[in-house]
Amino acid sequence: MELETTKKEIKHANPGPLGLLGFGMTTVLLNLHNAEIIPLSVVVIAMGFALGGLAQIIAGIMEFQCKNTFGATAFTAYGLFWWSLIFIWINPFHSTAADEISMGFYLLLWGIFTTFMFIGTLKHNVASRVVFLSLAILFFLLSIGDFTGSAPIKLMAGWVGIFCGLSAIYTAMANVVNNEFGKTVLPL
Repeated sequence: MELETTKKEIKHANPGPLGLLGFGMTTVLLNLHNAEIIPLSVVVIAMGFALGGLAQIIAGIMEFQCKNTFGATAFTAYGLFWWSLIFIWINPFHSTAADEISMGFYLLLWGIFTTFMFIGTLKHNVASRVVFLSLAILFFLLSIGDFTGSAPIKLMAGWVGIFCGLSAIYTAMANVVNNEFGKTVLPL
């Protein structure tokens, strides 16, 4: 007699909204600083560590479990971006402070990475494309701002960053609301 085995399908919660919310809220907060609306303070650093870093890393690990390479790569990488940026700001090892040219290259590499991630979103919804395209533009503007020392470019980057962060928050909330109602309430 053969034993029949049943395989239960385990449904995981979608970690995307957590990652997008962590990214979006932290991006808005940092870019309020870049747009010269608030100072760079422990508020931005704490949000960057907790929601920008930890929440995105958790979402990224959950995306690995869901076999979503795009989400796993994006959330884990950007979560670690926030942690590396905090290390640069607080300089816990008392090493040489970051200079604008080094920061320009740092941000340029993130812009290149984000451009390739944007290409990946061409198979995704419009909201995801908006988030990644505006993020790529943000990184390139910040990079150019550091390379040139141009305050107007950094200020412009701040406004692009606020838009980018708000678009990520909208995308996160649309995913949550649409999931709860089982239909499209907020278009993506």
